[in-house]
Amino acid sequence: MDPAAVTPASFNFVTLFLEASWVVKFVMLGLAAASLWSWTVILDKWVRFASLNRQADRFEVEVTSGKSLEDVAAGAGERPRHALPRMLQAALREWRDGRLKPASEGQAAMLVQRIDRVLDTMIARESARVEDGLGVLAIVATASPFIGLFGTVWGIMHAFQNIAIQKNTSLAVVAPAIAEALFATAVGLVAAIPAYIAFNAFSTKAGKYAARLEGFADDLSTAMQRRLAERV
Repeated sequence: MDPAAVTPASFNFVTLFLEASWVVKFVMLGLAAASLWSWTVILDKWVRFASLNRQADRFEVEVTSGKSLEDVAAGAGERPRHALPRMLQAALREWRDGRLKPASEGQAAMLVQRIDRVLDTMIARESARVEDGLGVLAIVATASPFIGLFGTVWGIMHAFQNIAIQKNTSLAVVAPAIAEALFATAVGLVAAIPAYIAFNAFSTKAGKYAARLEGFADDLSTAMQRRLAERV
């Protein structure tokens, strides 16, 4: 950049990007794409967790409304999208299959174990489903600062080469070149910080949601054991 052409406008984001070397431009474009990708995941997870918890609240109200479990399961439809009604329907299927066998303490214990295994499998699958996409946030959060730093190092090397060629170390020559290089680190941090915050927040939400499913499974298992105790 010509020292005589340095103005305050020379330090705006568009100018810094256009004046950067092609490697730094490629780094910044990649970081911008990663940031867009992470924000897509963030918005999707934000909406999904809110919807899952609202549906869970409504279903738990149905379960505690005094209706029989069979009526609640039937009211959820044949293929409910939420995990809680699916868990209830799976537990009741195992219960209906178990009723056809002779009632004894051994058969009752085996039926409870089978119900628990079915519910645990469903919880594991649902937990994996709600955690899908968090790996993207983890990658963006951890890799973006280093990618931005690579762009900065490359930009500074390029700046020093220009300084050596021009044989001019005045601030008017050095400052724009260094600003272009540091801009890559700034872009990396802009991509990494929201992804890092969102990853921790959604990991906590996923853990709480899994604990909610486990609590519901424990309640179902207790209800099935109560029914079996009445039969045996």
